[in-house]
Amino acid sequence: MKQVLATVLSNQEIMPGVHLIQAEAPDITAEARPGQFLMVRCGQDYEFILRRPFSIHQANTETGQISLLFAIVGRGTTWLSQLKKNDKVDLLGPLGNGFSLEPEAKNLLLIAGGVGIAPLIFLSQQALTQGKSVTLLLGAPTAEQLYPKHLIPEGTNYLITTEDGSAGKKGLVTDLLPEFIHWCHQICACGPVAMCQRLQAQKQLQKKKLFVQLSLEVRLGCGIGICYGCSLETRHGQKQVCSDGPIFELDEILWDEVKI
Repeated sequence: MKQVLATVLSNQEIMPGVHLIQAEAPDITAEARPGQFLMVRCGQDYEFILRRPFSIHQANTETGQISLLFAIVGRGTTWLSQLKKNDKVDLLGPLGNGFSLEPEAKNLLLIAGGVGIAPLIFLSQQALTQGKSVTLLLGAPTAEQLYPKHLIPEGTNYLITTEDGSAGKKGLVTDLLPEFIHWCHQICACGPVAMCQRLQAQKQLQKKKLFVQLSLEVRLGCGIGICYGCSLETRHGQKQVCSDGPIFELDEILWDEVKI
């Protein structure tokens, strides 16, 4: 874990209300793994007491560049969205535990709901370098809220759904899952808790006993396991999403008790 004052290289609004920031942070990229996150200080002169958590979207060890994808949801992310090239941003990380790719899993299925795509682009890049076949199922409420196709790593197969039917198949991204149950060897997903609960309800997944990992999208306080604000009940006792996660196995979580 490093705390660095990174230089902003670019800041683009790639979807309505969703920004992609690239910054120079070689000390962090050298350690980053898909699924880990950063705690970002927003505002000037400690304007906001708590840092904001963001999944590592991309990390390039050759260039030392790191990318964050985030939606504007409050004052902190509004401030972050206004940063310009050569501005400085205070980053703490990488934090948490990343995804674990099974060596024998040749066919990897990624499921992303909305900005849940954030950690899965980095994961897709890693899986492709390992020679895996990667399929991404990407869902959003409308076509304009879909992650741009040109930013999806080359070699990734992808299918899209929109809730209003304005692009791809009409419906929820989990509606596509039955088509890939028998093809995939491992599943990694990130999205709203409701999406994760729908995955848990898939009886075909339970029958095949696939290894399914989730990156949980929850509010984090400290980001390092001190405040217990992100406590989660699991089959192995209480866990902290920030320090024990944010990656968990689907069957590990007691979904009836999830309140975050």
